[in-house]
Amino acid sequence: MDILLIIIGIILLIVGIIGSILPVLPGQAIAYFSLIMLQFTEDAPFDADFLVVMALIMIGVTVLDYVVPIWGTKKFGGTKRGIWGSAIGLVFGIIILPITGITLGPFGIFGIILGPFVGAYIGESMGGTDSNKAFRAALGSFIGFLTGTLMKLAYSGVVAYFFFSNL
Repeated sequence: MDILLIIIGIILLIVGIIGSILPVLPGQAIAYFSLIMLQFTEDAPFDADFLVVMALIMIGVTVLDYVVPIWGTKKFGGTKRGIWGSAIGLVFGIIILPITGITLGPFGIFGIILGPFVGAYIGESMGGTDSNKAFRAALGSFIGFLTGTLMKLAYSGVVAYFFFSNL
């Protein structure tokens, strides 16, 4: 039974790390559940305080993931159209371009980087914002998106460390 729980935990951890990059999956929450799977094993390596602290950090990262891009966009003069454009641009850069065979660099990494920026710019432009303001808003949305993604990846990396160091 322990082996099955560990395998499920590893799968959750991998999906959690992927979800930290893809905006459609709550990566940090999925990664957290890998610790819960490990806790159900016979050894139960964590105490309740550790799991509560990790859950609170996960909730904090989740809240900040929604707040930081909005703050970045507003700080740089953007609107909700820029935020939506950034998210759509990310999905386009990650999924659509590689499927169609269009790659913007090795492993499509530039699709992840440029997609949110271009999407935010297009979103702002469609809302009637002039090009200078749209560029600034796109930059703010992009910086906010990157900050949120890095927070989620950092949290998932810490979870991975605790998971594998307690096997």
